[in-house]
Amino acid sequence: MIGIFKTNIGNTQEKQAMIQAITSRFEVASCHVDLDDCDRVLRIGDLRVAENIIIDFVQQQGFLCEVLE
Repeated sequence: MIGIFKTNIGNTQEKQAMIQAITSRFEVASCHVDLDDCDRVLRIGDLRVAENIIIDFVQQQGFLCEVLE
């Protein structure tokens, strides 16, 4: 499953830290944040946990995170 989330990750340092945190905590095939998109889209490939777990984790890191509709 691919997880696609709207975030408020704002810069390259935050992006790299969030990707590192996610890939360290969860088994995923890929993780990317598109800083050029207005929704700062976080895409997680081969997501094996429920979306709400990712949302909670990202929010614990201090960022907004919600499923992108």
